[in-house]
Amino acid sequence: MQTRSSTSRPRGGRPAARARLTAAALMTAALLVSACSPGSSSIKASPAASAPAGAADAPVLAPLPRAVPAALTPYYTQRLTWRDCGTPGFQCATMKAPLDYDRPGAGDVRLAVTRKAATGKGKPLGSLLVNPGGPGGSAVDYLQQYAGLGYPAEVRARYDMVAMDPRGVARSEPVECLDDRRMDAFTQTDVTPDDRAEQNAAVAADKEFARACGAHSARLLRHVSTVEVARDTDILRAALGDAKLNYVGASYGTFLGATYAGLFPSRVGRVVLDGALDPSLDSRTVNLEQAQGFETAFQAFTRDCLRRTDCPLGGGGTTPKQAADHLRAFFRKLDGHPVATGDRDGRKLGEALATTGVIAAMYDEGAWGQLRAALTSATKGDGAPLLALSDSYYERDADGHYSNLMMANSAVNCLDLPPAFTGPGQLRQAQPAFEKASPVFGEALAWQSLNCAYWPVRATGETHRITAKGAAPIVVVGTTRDPATPYRWAQSLARQLSSGHLLTYAGDGHTAFLRGSSCIDSAIDAYLLHGTPPSPGKRCS
Repeated sequence: MQTRSSTSRPRGGRPAARARLTAAALMTAALLVSACSPGSSSIKASPAASAPAGAADAPVLAPLPRAVPAALTPYYTQRLTWRDCGTPGFQCATMKAPLDYDRPGAGDVRLAVTRKAATGKGKPLGSLLVNPGGPGGSAVDYLQQYAGLGYPAEVRARYDMVAMDPRGVARSEPVECLDDRRMDAFTQTDVTPDDRAEQNAAVAADKEFARACGAHSARLLRHVSTVEVARDTDILRAALGDAKLNYVGASYGTFLGATYAGLFPSRVGRVVLDGALDPSLDSRTVNLEQAQGFETAFQAFTRDCLRRTDCPLGGGGTTPKQAADHLRAFFRKLDGHPVATGDRDGRKLGEALATTGVIAAMYDEGAWGQLRAALTSATKGDGAPLLALSDSYYERDADGHYSNLMMANSAVNCLDLPPAFTGPGQLRQAQPAFEKASPVFGEALAWQSLNCAYWPVRATGETHRITAKGAAPIVVVGTTRDPATPYRWAQSLARQLSSGHLLTYAGDGHTAFLRGSSCIDSAIDAYLLHGTPPSPGKRCS
């Protein structure tokens, strides 16, 4: 099988374009990403005192000094000029941050910020910053198109809802790489190569992508790490006039939020990390455990599918393994014989786009019905519905234009951690482990993690544990059958954080807040409104 995402680590968040899957629910989905640790040569790690299982060798991310360095004072004291930005109820502003925190005088980046003022009665609680994940998801779009109206009314009444597109993303000096035509070709590259020629083509595609990013975004590529975005976030906190940061982050947004807490523990307010990443894991481990996560999600989909009369993977008496074999056979057939889609740009549904479409639907069980219908259509020769799922994953619009999601995704991931593999030979040695972890997706997930091997900028980050010693209570939310951020990652992060409180959702899909569980939502609402974290061991279903 084949798929082509820019890396292989969960991007998180449900950017606006993916709302086509299941309307508002999918506004908080995720993408594959390939690393989950801070990156900046200016940040030093302190020795680990005690480590949870699997993270014993990872150092602790050391906090920055509490005092603002003199060279950064102009950024921390800037005043944001708010203006109407064309979306009713929202204001927009532009914030400046140093391009290079080690050399603040070397130039700035301009970051897009939006807010929706608190709308109701009750004591104001300051600002609530939201991030839907990525890396690469537009937080501005997320707030304006969903969170600004979709968050609980009492939360919106007492908080100014705020979002900032991280550096390199959307409106904040976006990373640019391939044009739309070449992105179309990139997303269709076979990353389950059957021979040396297909292997060379996969490597060539990754190299072309990396070269294009280096050519078009050389200024930014060394300065889009998660640590730098966390430091930008602290400048935003100060510019908003808040003494502490209140924050809700999904998927990759949990890594950003945890990194902020590790660097600025004394400035942590009420922080929710939903669909958590484990910053102590290296890229290869992240990719392998994600493969297991997607297999778990696919098995849940299959069990549900086989109970229904419209299941395209088999009828009564079909076992889950037989259903998986059926899907793999379908992918192999598409590899040699793509089906028509009616796409105006002439794209057919081959194995790569079909696999991406299936993966997209794993993020939310609300999309399972759409996936059943799309697979049924594809087996009958109409690949358009499954292509639409794939396009939503890549944020490709009806005019054939891609957002910069995939480009920013690679830029951040490849800077945050060293690559999972240095080349095809190393990947081939690890491939059996991936296929064991996920017979359906394992090979593709292994190959799509190769692109950072050719990145034009060396990684500046390493794996870390994040303890955020001295921080206020932080709520970490984990879903037991989360495909993109496996539940054990939430367990690990909650143990690492000195003030972590784990909130568990026993269910399917990626992330849990505002996805239909009144138990989860009420627990998070109570925390955001009253500062009361969930009771130890709280579990919802």
